[in-house]
Amino acid sequence: MDKSYFKEYYHLERKNWWFTVRRKILSDRIKHLLQTPQNIYSLNVGAATGTTSDMLTGFGRVMSVEYDEDCCQFTQTFLTSPVIQGTITDLPFEEGSFDLVCAFDVIEHVADDTKAIAEMYRVCKSGGYMAITVPAYAFLWGPHDVINRHFRRYTMRPLLGLLAQHKGTVVYKTYYNTILFLPITAFRLVAALISSFKRKKVPSAVSDHEVFGTEGVLNSLLAGLFTIDYYLLKWGIRFPAGVSIMVFFKKQ
Repeated sequence: MDKSYFKEYYHLERKNWWFTVRRKILSDRIKHLLQTPQNIYSLNVGAATGTTSDMLTGFGRVMSVEYDEDCCQFTQTFLTSPVIQGTITDLPFEEGSFDLVCAFDVIEHVADDTKAIAEMYRVCKSGGYMAITVPAYAFLWGPHDVINRHFRRYTMRPLLGLLAQHKGTVVYKTYYNTILFLPITAFRLVAALISSFKRKKVPSAVSDHEVFGTEGVLNSLLAGLFTIDYYLLKWGIRFPAGVSIMVFFKKQ
């Protein structure tokens, strides 16, 4: 993450349609899959400015890790739960420390995602859970991925392949952000086509959040459409395609 970019995240994570509804979805899925957990110890890897950490405090104690040192120092000034600087590929915790280990849109930022998953598994307790979300489909690659320094986007099979290297069970898997999948796909593909015609280079890239904004009518409209996903997931629907993937894994 660019040093100037993490400060924007404080506002983005609290106002932007994608962050606010994703948080609602994650909270509901944790409640459902872990059967309304209480007094558990969670690890939130890649906490950024801490809204997902705040969400996890509703289930018990939370320890957060943030790779970007500047972002970590910024978040430490206001987050009520502890956050330390560190990397998902070398977590500074003992084996089996946490009931729930979360990486919400994190492992796509890591060159060695195999090591990232292995470290999450190591610090998770036996019988504990790993919660992972990632962006989906390489054909959706665009400026948003570039400015956020992604290494890849995923499909379900490769992501499950990373988890299959470890003893446990995938208890939940789905694509999501599906209601907006076709509009977002069209936007990304058209933007890529225009960029290729103009022969623009990567440094001019901007994130999707800069394009769509964080407030106003469009933000509210997108939040409303994304909220349809929330209700469908809550009612037991699992999507075969979407802009993102969500997986819960129970360690043996």
